[in-house]
Amino acid sequence: MTHRRPTPHLLLLGVAALALAPGLARADAAPAPTAAADGDAAETAGAIVVTAKATRSTSSIAGAEIQKILPGAAPFKAIETLPGVFYVTADPWGNNEQNAQLFIHGFSISQLGYVLDGVPLGDQNYGNFNGLSPQRATISENVGSTVVATGAGELGIASTSNLGGAVQIFSSDPAAHMGAQINQTVGMYGTSRTYARIDTGEFAGGNKLTISADRQRARSWDFNGIQGGWQANAKFVHEDATGKLTGYFDWSDKTEPNEDATVIVVKPTTAAQSYTPYTRPYTFPSYSAAHSYVDAFGNTPASDGSNYRNYYSDAHRADYLGYLKYDLNLGSKVKWSNQVYYHHNNGEGVVAGPLGQSITVVDAYLTPGYTPATAQKSNANNSAYLVQATGGSGYVTRTTEYRIMREGIISTLNADLGAHQIEVGAWYQYNSSHAWRRWYALDASNVAGSTPYITPTNPLFTQYAAEMRVNTLQLHLQDTWKLTPALTVEGGLKTSAQYANGWFAVQPKVGSLAGFAAGTNLPAGRINTENWFLPTIGAKWDATGHEQLYFNIQKNMRQYQAYGGGGSADPWSTSSQAAFDFIKANGHPETSWTYEVGLRSKHSFTGLLSSIEGQLNYYHVDFSNRLLAVSAAPGGIAGGSITGGTTSLFNVGSVKTNGVDAGITARFGQNVSIYNATSFNSSTYSSDYSTATGSATGTSIGGFATVNNVVPTGGKQVPGSPKWMNKTVITLSKGPIEAQFFGDYVGKRYATYVNDGAVGSYFLVSARVAAQLPAEMFHMRKAELSINVTNLGNTKGVSTLSVNTSASYSVYPIAPRMVFGTLSLGF
Repeated sequence: MTHRRPTPHLLLLGVAALALAPGLARADAAPAPTAAADGDAAETAGAIVVTAKATRSTSSIAGAEIQKILPGAAPFKAIETLPGVFYVTADPWGNNEQNAQLFIHGFSISQLGYVLDGVPLGDQNYGNFNGLSPQRATISENVGSTVVATGAGELGIASTSNLGGAVQIFSSDPAAHMGAQINQTVGMYGTSRTYARIDTGEFAGGNKLTISADRQRARSWDFNGIQGGWQANAKFVHEDATGKLTGYFDWSDKTEPNEDATVIVVKPTTAAQSYTPYTRPYTFPSYSAAHSYVDAFGNTPASDGSNYRNYYSDAHRADYLGYLKYDLNLGSKVKWSNQVYYHHNNGEGVVAGPLGQSITVVDAYLTPGYTPATAQKSNANNSAYLVQATGGSGYVTRTTEYRIMREGIISTLNADLGAHQIEVGAWYQYNSSHAWRRWYALDASNVAGSTPYITPTNPLFTQYAAEMRVNTLQLHLQDTWKLTPALTVEGGLKTSAQYANGWFAVQPKVGSLAGFAAGTNLPAGRINTENWFLPTIGAKWDATGHEQLYFNIQKNMRQYQAYGGGGSADPWSTSSQAAFDFIKANGHPETSWTYEVGLRSKHSFTGLLSSIEGQLNYYHVDFSNRLLAVSAAPGGIAGGSITGGTTSLFNVGSVKTNGVDAGITARFGQNVSIYNATSFNSSTYSSDYSTATGSATGTSIGGFATVNNVVPTGGKQVPGSPKWMNKTVITLSKGPIEAQFFGDYVGKRYATYVNDGAVGSYFLVSARVAAQLPAEMFHMRKAELSINVTNLGNTKGVSTLSVNTSASYSVYPIAPRMVFGTLSLGF
């Protein structure tokens, strides 16, 4: 066994010139913010902005406001306060990726687009293959702002997955003046988060540098696992009359022991199906508890059913991310921006679970003379031989191990031609990714060598190994035409091309993977998908000095997931070469048409109400070619069950979405502000689908039961995404004291595709009180003490929801009330 620790890595980045490329005019996008250390600019930049000047629905939140929600909160945690956005995790920071769930206007987390300072972050699939989470790409305290386009992202967003909205995260620039920042957060469950940042200020004629690091350690509230890790950032800026050079580096080493979801059976018929604990913790670090939990053959208690307890599980991710960007001023009217980036990731997801739950896999590899005819037929038949072959503990460790190497270039040319603002741009990326499924012994004579914090070594066997090579090219062109001083029209188009080749260097043994038949192989092959015409048209009209009307129409496409480890839209995770060839010949990537129309308003007054601003947005989405992986066994290749299974991938019809978002901020002088956002979303499937043919049937037979292979999804609500949401932020300030209350209402969510299961609504309240200390007494720039309380009412309920076709689903619990204190010092 080897202990996890960071390894040095050298990033070599060269600036390349590429005269290409499209993107959305930055005149209406949020500018990259300045560092928080620069005169407290970020702290006074405003809270939640719902009146961005774009032709599409956008909202933004400043970095300082993100930290008020909870110091160290993930950028996604912050955007949950924005209209139309639903984000949950089972931890209060929003950091845990295993149980993260995001919906924007009915689209799920892997159907949206994400960038940091323009660098693509991939589709946020939990199984790594094309990116990393925002909280691993930059330290939370270094986020300058987060901008969310809830309907359709800008044309220039470097993403192959932004079917719906897009999230742009901007890291703060180095401060103009020398300074330092130290934050220390402590709290319940042994929480300790330390953040430190140094800014050089301007030196040697236009140079600025900032270096920062953080360390987080916290015990999970419902099991004995320590979550956290180390992270470091550096950012350099040189700016002069010729242009602006920016260099950025991020290193993250993160370990997260994970809880298991509770399986809910809609109509239980046995005591085991009725057993539904609120939490499902593992037994680590007590090996004696784990050993006594299983019988002599590694079988779990029958009464626990699907909600049996593992010994432990965890996810480890180590990332290096860097970019160089040069914004060249080609005169006063033309700017040419070129950015090159590199990302390297190593990681693994680990489950140390009872042997009886993995018997079908282990048997195929470790039993001498194994054949499908002689396979163990049930856990009760598990042999003593297999217990000894896997370490004698009654447990076995399964991993999914990852590696990613990405490199790319983004080039954008902006020209100011008076009434016309032209932008042309290109994004190219090469991605090499690997996924290995390996199994390890859990040695009863050396249990100290099997923990969530140690990387397993010396596998018993590798079940399969996938390799992917993907080239991506995206071009865009846009014209922002100011027809009159009050009327602006934007029109443009982008292209999306993906050239993906994948294969399995190691094939599974027959019998070890459900649905994997004798005489077949997991697929290999190349799929090239190109769409050269994805148009957009929009306009904004300043109807008065206070009201603005806008509309936007845009087509988007989500490329196939080129993973090989079980992605929901992944042709390489299908059961055979024939299944792969079928989707290659007959399938289509998912596409959507988004239609938005809205009204923005902003007024100032002299009475008690000093200002009010808001946005009302109506949207309609036609989502076509919905992809669904139909499993031979629950879980697919990556595993909802630990043993996994194979799938076939089909286009199963379309989804119609209608919704309304309304966001408003009212200010009462300098001391009181109230923000409220209400959202309604109705996303329904247009058709049933057949598990026999894998296609939409054009019917809506109703009911919940599958009839003659027809699954009755037609007319049903898309599960996981709530119809109704309401978010509230109330800020009260008087002198050095500020208090904030955060309210989050989430309506009922369906839990299955056929809507035979659902989870109830909830309302969470969190609070913060902060006091500015007399910093000058200690010769400091700033000193603040704050207290945060999450889930003030200690509400119980469902946070993350894992959907199923029918009859059952899985849930994670809402974290209980927690209290944290933070001391922030600026020098």
